[in-house]
Amino acid sequence: MSRVPAAIREFSIDQLSTSVYENREALGQAAALSAKAYLQAALKERGSASMILATGNSQLDFLAALRILPDIDWRNVTVFHMDEYLGIDPAHPASFPLFLQQHFLSYVNVAAFHPVPNQPDDIEQACRDYESLLREHPIDLVALGFGENGHLAFNDPPYADFNDAAWVKVVELDIVSRQQQVGEGHFATIDDVPKQAITLTIPALLAPKHILCIVPESRKAAAVDACLNQPVSEQRPGSVLRTVEHAHLFLDSDSAALLN
Repeated sequence: MSRVPAAIREFSIDQLSTSVYENREALGQAAALSAKAYLQAALKERGSASMILATGNSQLDFLAALRILPDIDWRNVTVFHMDEYLGIDPAHPASFPLFLQQHFLSYVNVAAFHPVPNQPDDIEQACRDYESLLREHPIDLVALGFGENGHLAFNDPPYADFNDAAWVKVVELDIVSRQQQVGEGHFATIDDVPKQAITLTIPALLAPKHILCIVPESRKAAAVDACLNQPVSEQRPGSVLRTVEHAHLFLDSDSAALLN
């Protein structure tokens, strides 16, 4: 897999470059090849690279494509991730570090993986420590997606702050986010979904050198339409990507279905 799949549409909304692919598999391959180029550039420049990965069903094709790409020296790549339910058992099927282990980390030997803490004794200190760890590593890329309510990580519309002073914090989860986790099969009922999480904030997600926003599936079409066509607002957290030049949005024909 060396040739980038051809996009069926390409355009920009404000500063956000956007590519639409025929299906989610082509989207995943294109995003993975972009990630490879950024990682290789960092490895060539300074001998190491760092990235932040998202979890969730929307990332599966991207992670599956990325983990089999040749010529990435994973031994010198440090991996972070962006959110985790507060208090969840690390062995719970919905645990985000477990998701990354199953779908990515068990396939490649990275330099280090730093999970967001999920059961810290001192929550505020744990958030400060994770922020310090992020700031110590120049982050070359972040791969993320839109939630069904337009969230980035767990920065949900009722609580997202584009100018947050913190990089990592505890948040309340919006009912739409919690219901999405049920819909994706990670929890049996809404009552099983935790009500709080630790998340990287919007400024932390905008800080990496490159942002790959990977958003397949028809269930994300309304969020894509809102984030691209309505005013930039914390009510539509994903819309903030329109304000930066270093982000690229990857859509498939289903998630782009409502765009003119």
